Amino acid sequence: MQNFGVVIFILAILISLSTVTDKLRLPYPVLLVLAGILIGVIPHLPQLTLDPELIFLVFLPPLLYDAATHASWHEFKTNIRPISALGISLVFFTMTAVALTAHYFIPMFSWPLAFLLGAIVSPPDATAATGIIKGLGLNKQVISILEGESLLNDASALIAYRYALIAATTGNFLFWQAGLQFLLVAGGGIFVGVIAGYGLTVLHKRINNHPLVETSLTLLTPFLSFLLGELVHTSGILAVVSTGLFISRRSPEIFSYQTRIQSRVVWDNLIFLLNGFIFILIGLQLPGVLKQLTNYRLPTLIGYGLLISLTTIFVRILWVFGSAWSFQYYNQRKTKKNLQPATKKADPTWKNVLIVAWTGTRGMISMATALALPLTLYNGTPFPERHLIIFVCFVVIFITLVVQGYSLPLLTRLLGIKASDHQDKEEKQLQLYLVRSTLHFLDKEFGQKLESHVRNTLKIEYDQLAEKLANEIATLKRNEKRREQAPIRTLTDIQKAQTEIGLFQRKILLRLHKDGNISNEVIRQVEREMDIDELKFQQLLPKDAE
Repeated sequence: MQNFGVVIFILAILISLSTVTDKLRLPYPVLLVLAGILIGVIPHLPQLTLDPELIFLVFLPPLLYDAATHASWHEFKTNIRPISALGISLVFFTMTAVALTAHYFIPMFSWPLAFLLGAIVSPPDATAATGIIKGLGLNKQVISILEGESLLNDASALIAYRYALIAATTGNFLFWQAGLQFLLVAGGGIFVGVIAGYGLTVLHKRINNHPLVETSLTLLTPFLSFLLGELVHTSGILAVVSTGLFISRRSPEIFSYQTRIQSRVVWDNLIFLLNGFIFILIGLQLPGVLKQLTNYRLPTLIGYGLLISLTTIFVRILWVFGSAWSFQYYNQRKTKKNLQPATKKADPTWKNVLIVAWTGTRGMISMATALALPLTLYNGTPFPERHLIIFVCFVVIFITLVVQGYSLPLLTRLLGIKASDHQDKEEKQLQLYLVRSTLHFLDKEFGQKLESHVRNTLKIEYDQLAEKLANEIATLKRNEKRREQAPIRTLTDIQKAQTEIGLFQRKILLRLHKDGNISNEVIRQVEREMDIDELKFQQLLPKDAE
């Protein structure tokens, strides 16, 4: 009951901080970790420890599943080479570099312990990266690569962690055996995830038009996939990711609009609470860890943490730029071989490469795996340097979150990267295509006979909408070449009148609710219909007017 009170207190802090994030101009994950540290030093507050099993079973599956369902399968497939280079190859390269640094510069770190630390701090955190890059207007391909990397690197790091832990606790390790096992575990996890995704899509089709049941099933999906993957001794994480990507690709044909609206609201709230809670919990770990390290001087501990942090940051920059250069060199060789003329133009891709290289924030997975270290070895002796590993891991998370996370918005401004309207333009173009196709459908293919005045009314409405969308697309194209952005959407006189009418109707509904002459059930039903109408209307308003 005491821990439950602390949980409620943390949730209250989380909700309070979310209201001031924009005003403080601080990335959300950074703010929450700092808040967790401050909460942790409050005297007489019961310590709430981060249970690794809770992270792996309760927090990780829904967070990864949500990220996978938001990812585009087509973009994931298009960028599979850079995603694989970051999500798999870079993880092992980082682990090796950290192991070398820890073994030679931190006393008492044997090779197994050094590789164990490398496996713990090697994967960047999906949640932290998403929270930091949100709203920066980054290149579409950059976002796709960062999101795709976050779907693979956790699985790579956890498999590496598993074998490093075996080597540290038993002293036995066979490289060829670990490599073969990695392929089996990873491949098996993907296979299990696809099978689970296929089964769940069939199930969703059979329970059509039941939004509440379908939304509940989406909440169970990541846990079912994760547990199934773990049950057959494969990667539960890759199973969840594969299931999410499979269902994301099939979602337009298996979910009704009611289910999509309802499940999106539920999932947005769930992910908000899980993300916030986990980052505050990370900050809360520092005071407890420091109490266990009385044999070390604080400057020495911070020095170790900074050393490993700089290693992870430098290795990522080196790897990303090296991979980008080799990829460009390969393309140039291929172009020359095909005798295609090379086009000379200013190449801005180095800016995008730098953004990818700098976005290597660590978080939930690293802290959970560090805390999951056993207390003793198989022979009963205490696990060597366990608390030091946890502290170094915390410093790496803190440095990468605060330094890289806080400086990323500044870096985008220094590089001259402005918020891109590419997605807005693509959305308008799709809407215009739908409208013009509808006009053709009304003229040539409409199955039922329409009265002339009905057909003319519909055509006038869609003609006006097509003209409005065409003007907005033209404005977006002009904005791409201008420093000052012209407004994309403006309020028409009708929209202004509809806004005032909506406010007037809300006042009447509120008065009737207070009078009590009409039942609450009827009022709520009318209110729900007004909410849906207002939601549709808000999509048409200018962003500044929303």
